[in-house]
Amino acid sequence: MLGCWMLDTRCLTFYNTSMRKIKIIQGEYYHIFNRGNDKKNIFFDERDWVRFLFLVLYFQSPVSFDNLSRPVSSFVKHRVFNINNQIIEKMVASRYVELVSFAFIPNHFHLIVHEKKENGISQYMQRILNAYTKYFNAKYKKTGHLFQGPFKAVHIESNEQLLHLSAYIHRNPREIDGWKNREHFYPFSSYQDYFQKNRWNKLLKNQIIIDQFSLSEDYKKFTDTSGTKKETDDENMTPVFLDL
Repeated sequence: MLGCWMLDTRCLTFYNTSMRKIKIIQGEYYHIFNRGNDKKNIFFDERDWVRFLFLVLYFQSPVSFDNLSRPVSSFVKHRVFNINNQIIEKMVASRYVELVSFAFIPNHFHLIVHEKKENGISQYMQRILNAYTKYFNAKYKKTGHLFQGPFKAVHIESNEQLLHLSAYIHRNPREIDGWKNREHFYPFSSYQDYFQKNRWNKLLKNQIIIDQFSLSEDYKKFTDTSGTKKETDDENMTPVFLDL
């Protein structure tokens, strides 16, 4: 395990995709993922991708935002969300999760998240999915569920699993037209933040992974050769580790 140091803490129970109960424990790391209902796309234009990116980055704490359209428009035009540093520091001080890795694909998403406070992942994902579903349904005049049931959570039980999972997530964009062998520049994943400047600074806590590599290029080589199958279990959307 990566460090379940609060063994006596109260735990929140979720179901993974095989419907076995797992416990989300404060201080542990989890692979969080979900996809569109009936495997349909959940992103159609740039503003959709950017909106979801903003939610994933800035909903890590209870800090609320009155007008999400403003930072989204700023990012579309200037590639920055233009959020005041005082707000970011307030978020960092009060966040209930830490984001480690992410990648968004047209019909699904993957995150690696560290639970900082009890029930933190539950609160984080509920805010993200509710806010994005409300936005999506209003924009496209839809009703009902956007995502395929509740989010899925898989406990990351070892450092080796953490490393290979991050590589798997960062390779996901290879499946998108035009991004094969260019996934390290894909804007809606954290891959480029691992070997270039971290675009999100304190909002992306990737040190637990990158500090294990002497050079940033070493992580890129590791990602290219990581022992995970290109394919996943289609039902569960989880990678199969070949050399763990």
